[in-house]
Amino acid sequence: MAMSMSMANTLSSTAAPFKLSSCRRSLPLYSTSFLPLNLKTPPSLLSLTPHHHQIQIKSSHRRLIVAKSNDSDSVDIPDRLISAVCYFYPFFDGIQYGKYVITQFSFMETLIQPLVPAIRVFKSFPFNGFLVFLTLYFVVVRNPNFSRYVRFNTMQVIVLDVLLIFPDLLERTFNPKDGIGLDLLMSVDSTVFLFLLVSLIYGSSSCFLGQVPRLPIVADAADRQVM
Repeated sequence: MAMSMSMANTLSSTAAPFKLSSCRRSLPLYSTSFLPLNLKTPPSLLSLTPHHHQIQIKSSHRRLIVAKSNDSDSVDIPDRLISAVCYFYPFFDGIQYGKYVITQFSFMETLIQPLVPAIRVFKSFPFNGFLVFLTLYFVVVRNPNFSRYVRFNTMQVIVLDVLLIFPDLLERTFNPKDGIGLDLLMSVDSTVFLFLLVSLIYGSSSCFLGQVPRLPIVADAADRQVM
């Protein structure tokens, strides 16, 4: 009994000066005994979190692939045909600029020969070109029922046909009969015809393949007109 009373007095005497701050100073700030407890992640999070992120990454990656494939969908066959046929319009309207090239090179005449009946029908009435212009612009370009692919290509050939005004004005203003003036006129007309021929081949073949042909100068003007 006396021994227990002495032990109680000893504990009470040593516990009085004991402070919590002295205990904190005695332990290091990053104790190795407490480090695993502070950094340890619950097993449920370790097992679920990476898998969950992996599912999210895969699903987002799948959404990107689907969106990209939707942007690269092929153009419908009717849209290809309508767009390809439109490129014959400026070529038929400017066929007269090829009179020097066609007469000098026989293969050009062979190349154009299958189109002669259609060209004759187009040139049979003086206002056919203007009527085709109005039809393409108001019926196709301004019609939202057509796809943007068709409306862009149609507007591109319209702008190309409008540019034919400049060589026509040049030919009407300066009509030399010989000399350097005639050589210059022949060069301008031949260049215009070859550009129309290349635009026809490039534009029609690209449309048949479902691609978007972009003619120099003309494409930017067509983009601004088609919403």
